[in-house]
Amino acid sequence: MTRRTEWPVSATDQHAGPGHGSTAGYMAGSEDAHEPEAGAGSGTGHGTGSDAGFGEGAGRRDRSRTRSSGSPSSSRAEKGEPRDPVEQARNICLRLLTGTPRTRKQLADALRKREIPDEAAEEVLSRFEDVGLIDDAAFADAWVESRHHGRGLARRALVRELRTKGVDSSVIDEAVGQLDSEQEEATARELVARKLRSTRGLDRDKRLRRLAGMLARKGYGEGMALRVVRQALEEEGEDTEGLDEPF
Repeated sequence: MTRRTEWPVSATDQHAGPGHGSTAGYMAGSEDAHEPEAGAGSGTGHGTGSDAGFGEGAGRRDRSRTRSSGSPSSSRAEKGEPRDPVEQARNICLRLLTGTPRTRKQLADALRKREIPDEAAEEVLSRFEDVGLIDDAAFADAWVESRHHGRGLARRALVRELRTKGVDSSVIDEAVGQLDSEQEEATARELVARKLRSTRGLDRDKRLRRLAGMLARKGYGEGMALRVVRQALEEEGEDTEGLDEPF
């Protein structure tokens, strides 16, 4: 049976979860942030605050007392024995969740990379789900909202991105269901309108390929892309005869 460790939900835990901050945190830029390594921390300053008045002699006496005390904790540190894997996994997850929401799979992959035992990882991840620090459904909803309105991605591209992050298919379907065909086409028109000016002066077929290719990279289907680009070109007075065939 998996051992369960009950932790009180601290203020740090409550603010580290997927609901913290705006949906802008789900943008692609946040994915490129470097993840802190397990056990990483800042060094202790020297000669500052109240400690500065004790001098080097006091430090030697303190270290001497620590060595002679033979306490179990100091003995474990000197031998380099690992910390409790559950506590280690918990600290890793909290650091990774600070400022950047993650899916359960992303955290599981990070724990595996740091060689946390499967049993300890499962205990921590399940506990974090129980208290709402991991919420794949909320992650997917926010991802769709920000990536569609911020980058203009269509449902096809959003599904592909969420799959790479390990979100379950049923959760993905529900999240992308926020976008209907009308909203998706309206976004495609906005994208073409912004790009249209930079294609002026090119021949019609080159404009078509450039604009339709931009929509295809963002996940829009061939039929919708052709229809939207054709209408935009017609509004500029371009002859669109013969543009009914797929590009």
